[in-house]
Amino acid sequence: MEPIIIKYSMHPDLDNPVLLEGLPGVGNVGKLAADHLVDELKATKFATIYSRFLPPQVIVDDDSVVRLVDNSLYFWRSSKPWQHDIIFLVGDFQGITPEGQYELAMAVIELAEEMGVNRIYTLGGYGIGKIVQEPRVLGAATDISIVEELSEYGLEFSRGDPGSGIVGASGLLLGLGKTRGINGTCLMGETSGYFVDPAAAKAVLQILTKILKVDIEYQKLVDKATQIEDFHASILKDLEQSVEKGSKDLNYIG
Repeated sequence: MEPIIIKYSMHPDLDNPVLLEGLPGVGNVGKLAADHLVDELKATKFATIYSRFLPPQVIVDDDSVVRLVDNSLYFWRSSKPWQHDIIFLVGDFQGITPEGQYELAMAVIELAEEMGVNRIYTLGGYGIGKIVQEPRVLGAATDISIVEELSEYGLEFSRGDPGSGIVGASGLLLGLGKTRGINGTCLMGETSGYFVDPAAAKAVLQILTKILKVDIEYQKLVDKATQIEDFHASILKDLEQSVEKGSKDLNYIG
């Protein structure tokens, strides 16, 4: 198998598109946000990326049918002059080795160049180790002019955050894109990092949709957030009951 295989189902002709990446990561924030936007905008799939740099496994669906893990490319054509066409990069996994991360990211950058991409938006989570009620959305960009431009949309460019840098596709696409003259921005929703976090994904999308000037509904993300909040509450209740029971047992023994 070749290191990376891109299979096209079509070759869309797009006008001045932006590239938007949302692969699995911290809290799955980027994946949730990008997948939701793909669904809401009814984007069209045009290519599948297979690679030996992805995990060696298949996905089994509800009908017990398997498929090889992959990354997928979708496109959406804007209907208004103030919007950009969008290319989406979504998928099952990121590369499992540093080499694989670089190779996959460069393959996407080369494809983006061929399709005329002039800006990249990458989406991810910023893990802070605790549950956040109202997550901020932090930003990092390839040029100070973009920092100034996007600050007006509520994206926070906080000095020193993220202190450890941006790991994986969300960082590499920006770094490699910059070496090829393509500017970009990463939007990171604050998240505990312990659970899949649709609330952080919604916070990211609320700023991203302003930047892209598109309108979407959020109900599916709200429903997911409610389910996870109920799950958190259930865990805390069980924990409290266990602690209470343990205290009673100790008192009895004492």
